[in-house]
Amino acid sequence: MEAQAYPLTWPDTMPRTAAKVASKFQTGLSAALKNVRGSLERFAGDSGKKVANLVISSNVTLGVERPADSGVAVWFVWDGMQVCIAVDRYPKVEDNLQAIHHIVEARRTEMRHGGLHIVRATFRGFTALPAPAKKGWREVMDFLPQDDPQITHDVIESRFKRLAAQRHPDRPGGSHEAMTELNNAREQALKEKGA
Repeated sequence: MEAQAYPLTWPDTMPRTAAKVASKFQTGLSAALKNVRGSLERFAGDSGKKVANLVISSNVTLGVERPADSGVAVWFVWDGMQVCIAVDRYPKVEDNLQAIHHIVEARRTEMRHGGLHIVRATFRGFTALPAPAKKGWREVMDFLPQDDPQITHDVIESRFKRLAAQRHPDRPGGSHEAMTELNNAREQALKEKGA
């Protein structure tokens, strides 16, 4: 799965947390980001294996530090594995980031006391498995094969708006997963059609 910093790219293999719990963390957003990056750097140094392709994915954007979905997924490659540590237990993005920092620090403790093979076994549980076979953009956007010649930029945008109104997580029956799938389908449709 190709992770992106925004919007949140959540691993397909991990369920979302329904009920949030308050945390006792007292860390701000910038400090939590620094902690995650620092713990991953120290982890790489301890293991002698590079951490590469780091993507910290969330719904935080310029001007929106408190998105409705506070989940965070930290994606990286380590020792030949694509790893994702994702946390959405807390109502604040910075608390979920701080939890990820502590998870990485726990891997460092495992390495000190159990060795590299223990950490490899643990990270296999975090391995970002390939996503299940994805539907093509035509299927996601409810286009039929006979529609193809008439699919233009305006048609794609109109269909996207109609479906987004149904699939948005704030709507009954909508979800983050359905909206992400629709956003990706729109992007692919516009790219393929050169619109």
